[in-house]
Amino acid sequence: MSTRSNVLIATLAALLAVAAPGAFAQKMYDSGASDTQIKIGNTMPYSGPASAYGTIGKTEAAYFKKINDEGGINGRKIDFISLDDGYSPPKTVEMARQLVEQDGVLFLFGTLGTPSNTAIHKYMNAKKVPQLFVATGAAKWNDPQNYPWTMGYQPNYQIEAAIYGQQILQTKPDAKIGVLYQNDDFGKDYLKGLKEGLGDKAQKMIVAEVSYEVTDPTIDSQIVQLQASGADVFVNITTPKFAAMAIRKAYDIGWKPVQYLTNVSISIAAVIQPAGPEKAVGIISSAYLKDATDPQWQNDSGMNELRAFTKKYLPDGSLTDSNIVYGYSVARTMVQVLKQCGDNLTRENVMKQAANLKNFNTDVGLPGILISTSATNFAPIQAMQLMRWEGKQWVRFGQVISK
Repeated sequence: MSTRSNVLIATLAALLAVAAPGAFAQKMYDSGASDTQIKIGNTMPYSGPASAYGTIGKTEAAYFKKINDEGGINGRKIDFISLDDGYSPPKTVEMARQLVEQDGVLFLFGTLGTPSNTAIHKYMNAKKVPQLFVATGAAKWNDPQNYPWTMGYQPNYQIEAAIYGQQILQTKPDAKIGVLYQNDDFGKDYLKGLKEGLGDKAQKMIVAEVSYEVTDPTIDSQIVQLQASGADVFVNITTPKFAAMAIRKAYDIGWKPVQYLTNVSISIAAVIQPAGPEKAVGIISSAYLKDATDPQWQNDSGMNELRAFTKKYLPDGSLTDSNIVYGYSVARTMVQVLKQCGDNLTRENVMKQAANLKNFNTDVGLPGILISTSATNFAPIQAMQLMRWEGKQWVRFGQVISK
């Protein structure tokens, strides 16, 4: 009897071992995840000098509501906690700690600003909490070896600025360049990339570098100073509020250089319209997302889906604001990562899946621009196309440029 029992027990154990991977798979959770919800933290400048970017947070919240209305992700609803840090790094630190230690979020997503994310960079990695798809293009976010819990999203600022530098060399090799830049990590990253793009000619070609602080009420004196330098090319490394000021002031004082504008300030609603569309004619920038105002995408299925989403979930939003397209794109990417996680919603697996995107198409990226990541590549988007403001819309030119 004893021998027969032992045989039965052994047989049953063997059967269970074979069945376990499928039939008895365990759900795995870290703080912020459960059978019913996924808690996501975010900081965004809904107020302060970079408040134009608040549209991104509102779009992300609206997209997650759409997902929840459709049943959530693998049956779990998203609880998106988005706090206003006013583009102030000390506030970002305070709020990141609150989100992680008090609210118990699974991870932070889409926190905006180079200085703000820099302030919490070491903290997030020390806590081993994902700092995912940060809304800044600083090069440092693609450093999986030293910061394995932080990942960027948009194209690298240095690469973008280097593209402008190369464009200047090709089209105006004798240029005298004046640069206006935000005096923080954001501005300095762009400035470094511009100099890399110009190569050994940078020192000779750049005749003036003028900075501003995000607390400055105006940048009129900086623009006058750049005009006085004799610069005939103006590289405008600014966030939306100051970009609009710079464009308007340059026009009003009769300064007519060839102008380059950072991708983060291409919003028609937040920059071009406040500056005056006629005052921005000829400005060169770059894009990696479709422009909702471009007639080319009038019958595009991805953009039609975006329009339907905006009409239902952001009724007060205007698709002249490219920040809506950005927020929609990054939120769709985040949802894809969570779908890939399945029932393993540990922080480690969230990071693993974020680093396992294979040519993901958000449907609002420019043709040929897909999202790919790996364990050694934390830069999801690495291609852009140049474009020029022609009075009513941005018009792309040239080929898609990859790193």
